[in-house]
Amino acid sequence: MIRPLLMCFVFCVVSGSSKPTKKDRVHHDEPLSPLEHNDQESFDFDHEAFLGHDEAGAFTELSPEESKRRLGFIVEKIDADENDLVTEEELKAWIAHVQRKHIYDTVETHWKDFDKNGDGRVSWDEYRDFTYSHFLEDPKGASSDDARIIERDERRFKVADRNGDQLADKDELTAFLHPEEFGHMKDIVVQETIEDMDKNKDGFLSLDEYIGDVYSPELGEEEPEWVDQERSQFAEHRDQNKDGKLDQKEVLDWIFPDVDHVALEAQHLIHEADVDQDGKLTKEEILDSYSVFVGSQVTNFGEALRHDEF
Repeated sequence: MIRPLLMCFVFCVVSGSSKPTKKDRVHHDEPLSPLEHNDQESFDFDHEAFLGHDEAGAFTELSPEESKRRLGFIVEKIDADENDLVTEEELKAWIAHVQRKHIYDTVETHWKDFDKNGDGRVSWDEYRDFTYSHFLEDPKGASSDDARIIERDERRFKVADRNGDQLADKDELTAFLHPEEFGHMKDIVVQETIEDMDKNKDGFLSLDEYIGDVYSPELGEEEPEWVDQERSQFAEHRDQNKDGKLDQKEVLDWIFPDVDHVALEAQHLIHEADVDQDGKLTKEEILDSYSVFVGSQVTNFGEALRHDEF
């Protein structure tokens, strides 16, 4: 039960700590790999970015021939429009999918819990009945917050349902459960953030609302230095038009920093393999530069030799 367990965890952490702490609303992208990105040493970072950690490790056990053969199948998957060219957008979509594998795996694990009728889709009613059974069984014992959360989740579910058929496939349910990971869900995350913080319900975030979200002073407590730093952040960086409040665009820029690691990696891989410099990759170009994308026994042995030399 993903959502109930998560809500319980958050409640326990918050209620178990009486000391004010700095809340972080910013959605930080995880690095594509924990390895250092140093192509002069190896392409290990690129391998993990392109394949994921586990799959990248598996490729180092393959012969170069088998590594290329499997890479060829991957290229065919990446080429979504089947025009025999891999564009930056297609490469970005692939890397993003690989990087989200852990959340796709989580959804896969719980899929049968949601998809009660086994039709391969999850309706809002199926999700609601499973996740909020405690509320539905005893609505009188539930708080107004429970009803508000259900209403908000239904709104988010409709945004994730991109084809509007009122049913979520696995990609759509993943976007619903992890909206911060998907570009088309960012606006709803912004809306939910504003609703959480906007005490006077004017649709904007004032300085007091912004500070009140990260700091609640205790009686007689001296204000921490970081609180004043947050005021400066609000005035100097968050409030871009200097009107004393944050609108939706300013909240978007705040909680989703403008660094696209996936795009940077896609551009890097194209730069490494794009022989004719047309900004796209053929299957042949990718296979000719296979060691940039995937490892093999040879590349693994070569890296070991380089380390031995030092």
